[in-house]
Amino acid sequence: MSETKTNTHKFGRGFRVGIAIIAVLYFVAIFAEFLAPYDYREQTRGEPLAPQSSIHFFDADGSFHARPFIFSRRLADARSMRYEENASQKFPLSFFVRSSSYNLLGLFRTDIHLFGVDAGGSETQPRIRILGTDQLGRDRFSRLLVATRFSLLVSPIGAILACIIGVVFGAISGYAARSIDGVMMTVADTVISLPTLILILAARAAFPLELPPFRAATMLITIFALTGWAEMARLARGQVVAIKQRDFIMAARAGGSTEKRILWRHVLPNIAGPLVVQATLILPAFFLAEIALSFLGVGLQEPEPSLGNMLTSAADLTQLAQQPLLLLSPAVVIFLFVFAIGLLSRQKES
Repeated sequence: MSETKTNTHKFGRGFRVGIAIIAVLYFVAIFAEFLAPYDYREQTRGEPLAPQSSIHFFDADGSFHARPFIFSRRLADARSMRYEENASQKFPLSFFVRSSSYNLLGLFRTDIHLFGVDAGGSETQPRIRILGTDQLGRDRFSRLLVATRFSLLVSPIGAILACIIGVVFGAISGYAARSIDGVMMTVADTVISLPTLILILAARAAFPLELPPFRAATMLITIFALTGWAEMARLARGQVVAIKQRDFIMAARAGGSTEKRILWRHVLPNIAGPLVVQATLILPAFFLAEIALSFLGVGLQEPEPSLGNMLTSAADLTQLAQQPLLLLSPAVVIFLFVFAIGLLSRQKES
């Protein structure tokens, strides 16, 4: 008994951790512009490939300051991209500073950002760079926050639509006559046998290379829904076939319930567990597929950021050797999301 309680408590804690990680990621995606100190498209030509800013509490004289600050810095050597700090000029960090304007939640126009260096009307003050800048001088941290939004929007919607199509298709197949069932499952097996990534690339080739974010999201959601439903359909059909001859189903049928009512009130609720587990496997697959497409240059296009196109900088081995943690920061977000979904899947399986 004690071992059972321990395992239940352990899985419950993992489930809560997974939910917490996903909640934080979606909070970041929703309020990305507010959390980001700068406009993700803004270029600072004087700071290409700048490293992360050093946050200080002690000034040049060794005096402690409770309020953190940064020193001004300049590009000392353009060949090696070496930056030098000027310890004589320090600039404190502030919360709720005014910077570039944006639409909060797509509704309210504002220029308030969570943190930053209060410019005070001056354009020469340094900027806080949590993850440095890219080759065009764009703030990597701001771009990373905005980049999470596209992937966290496209992959779940695509997974939900694929699951709905698959469950409906599989349930109808499980209840249909044997000849219809055979044809429907042949269609599903054909879709399963197709190489998904190649099929997605072929479908993507039918669209213009440069698409605005909304059209790119709509295209990818449609592709994912039409290519990812077959495995869910196969699972749903198998579960329906296994359960439709159970005693409680026969009793409901003898009581005068229609087949439609039996399906929705008795069959689907009893097979929901395996279907949910399958959905948690489809979601990270779609998430990684979207990132792979962006990495290959056929997903979301620059200057709009995505986790995939931000990772393309890591393909430059010279930059990767100099700034490995900065260039691979999108991989941390990818790992956290897939890890969180894995925790939820483990809880469902238990």
